[in-house]
Amino acid sequence: MLQIIKKEKTEEFPKLVPEKLFIDFLYNHLGKYKDTKQDITKAINYAFSEENGKGGFIIIAMQEGKTIGGTVVNKTGMSGYIPNYILVYIVSHNGYRRQVVGKKILQHVLDECNYDVALHVEPDNPAMELYKKMGFNSKYNEMRCKKKKPLFPPKINMR
Repeated sequence: MLQIIKKEKTEEFPKLVPEKLFIDFLYNHLGKYKDTKQDITKAINYAFSEENGKGGFIIIAMQEGKTIGGTVVNKTGMSGYIPNYILVYIVSHNGYRRQVVGKKILQHVLDECNYDVALHVEPDNPAMELYKKMGFNSKYNEMRCKKKKPLFPPKINMR
């Protein structure tokens, strides 16, 4: 039977799944969409932060004592014009894909967030269909700027 465990603080990590093992689980099963373990750790630390404007939760899905899914959800602190929550990571164990684990985790997240949640997804991610079936739609295209040099360097006066 699938067991869904929600945690909001580091000290609440179940003994069966210490934080390091959960981070490893996410890293190993996110596949080509994974971030670094450091970034996954940052998202978890943000979720567990008691700092004003931060917070969130994680969900661990277990079956027969084995971790088979998980998610990290962060609060945005921007209610109204941006959803209250962002689903940062959601993953099911490679051996349990197509067995509705992800759908059950996602439904739990939606219920916890009162359906006020956003997520980022790569266009080629097969989970896109699940997200659409669960009510997500694409309102915007996200664009990010990583350029560190100015596009237009200052003009040098050569007098």
